[in-house]
Amino acid sequence: MMAVVVLGIAGGTGSGKTTVARAIVERIGPDRVAYLEHDSYYRDLSHLSLAQRREVNFDHPDAFDSTLLIRHVEALKRGQAVEQPVYSYTESVRRADTVRVDPRPLVIVEGILVLENTRLRDLMDVKIFVDTADDIRLMRRLRRDTHERGRTMEHVLGQYEATVRPMHLTFVMPSRRHADVVIPRGGSNRVAIEMVSDGLEKRLRTLDAPS
Repeated sequence: MMAVVVLGIAGGTGSGKTTVARAIVERIGPDRVAYLEHDSYYRDLSHLSLAQRREVNFDHPDAFDSTLLIRHVEALKRGQAVEQPVYSYTESVRRADTVRVDPRPLVIVEGILVLENTRLRDLMDVKIFVDTADDIRLMRRLRRDTHERGRTMEHVLGQYEATVRPMHLTFVMPSRRHADVVIPRGGSNRVAIEMVSDGLEKRLRTLDAPS
């Protein structure tokens, strides 16, 4: 096994997980980080019609191919590169191309449910939950899905009421108890991000130190 630190970053949709992750990457250094997004591991729905895909509950654990993600984390820990899937959010299908992720001292695994899966959680050395007020998260989700993913406002709000909020209460929030660190206010909490980054730096220096 390669000596690595695996960091899990979870939290509700629109909580600022990606902002926190990118801030940590910037502080640690991109050349030292392998970054895996759980969203890239959505199951391929090309066998369904576009209308049927829109009815899928994308916030349930079964929507993700977490087994593949686990295999990729394990491979990175062994020092092996992986091919991360590329997911089309506008069409809800997995694209043919992939993104190569090379092994690095710090592996970040980010997504709403990365702390919900026991096998995935057991691979992590540090676990973070990004906690942000529900109204802020909804506004961010609405802005993202209408601007970046081709959704209408009516669809986003309907999906939020039908699946996003119930799944947040059923799966995402309960996974908060597994976190080592809870970061309130998401990416705007620079103090918390600095503290986490400093702690990760210390762990990485320990890995680099001669035995």
